[in-house]
Amino acid sequence: MSNYTNLPAPSPEQGLNRYMQDIRKFPMLEPEEEYMLAKRWVDHEDSGAAHRLVTSHLRLAAKIAMGYRGYGLPQAEVVSEANVGLMQAVKRFDPEKGFRLSTYAMWWIRASIQEYVLRSWSLVKLGTTSAQKKLFFNLRKAKNRIGALEDGDLHPDHVKRIANDLSVTEAEVISMNRRLSGGDASLNATVGSEDGGTAQWQDWLEDETMDQAGDYEAKDEMESRHALLMQAMDVLNDREKDILRQRRLEDKPVTLEALSEQYSVSRERIRQIEVRAFEKLQARMKDLAVESGAFEDA
Repeated sequence: MSNYTNLPAPSPEQGLNRYMQDIRKFPMLEPEEEYMLAKRWVDHEDSGAAHRLVTSHLRLAAKIAMGYRGYGLPQAEVVSEANVGLMQAVKRFDPEKGFRLSTYAMWWIRASIQEYVLRSWSLVKLGTTSAQKKLFFNLRKAKNRIGALEDGDLHPDHVKRIANDLSVTEAEVISMNRRLSGGDASLNATVGSEDGGTAQWQDWLEDETMDQAGDYEAKDEMESRHALLMQAMDVLNDREKDILRQRRLEDKPVTLEALSEQYSVSRERIRQIEVRAFEKLQARMKDLAVESGAFEDA
């Protein structure tokens, strides 16, 4: 496979300003040109064609990544994960299906970002119910849909409507809203440009949403994440699996004291096993994510 180290990459040192300027230099593709490049990749594994397909869609990946602001994760890393998903999409794209690459890529980009968010376990554990995961990834969209744009706690009527729409409890809506609020950057924020002028974040990003996007959004992404977790669990022994499951994967985690009595060891020993098991599981999940189809270096 081609080496993609020459792609623009966001970094904490430069910030997203410079990255946005860099990716805007890559031209968008006309449908016919995109089709021919995709055919060259499929038929001849033309790395130059794949590179052009990727770079022409970096703005799409960045736009989708911006939708995951405020999860307590470095935005540069979220954008990088979006680019991984984009490369996966290019690798698997079949131009004969009749739709644009942007339509196909959106699902892969979102799946890659969500996999990263879930792997991080920064705000939500993998063992939560599918409804809670849906709330985690859809609360902002639900708020925007009903015009709940206020800061701080939601109005009770808004809480009730969101809870009903997403099939969760009102308490879960309130809790998740408090956890996710306060960290977002506005797409209307002003950024600098090369010519000394100013623009807004949204000006750097072009909406390439296609009508067929709903076909891919209908996929159950959470099932894929759960399958990845189950596969990664094989790296643990039986005791590690049981302790990690009871401590991290239950809606109501079992206490260290209860597990120490169950296994006749100290609470500190249970804590050590839990931490070590989590580290092993996290490392294995990252390996599986790479094995699942990201571009490889030549």
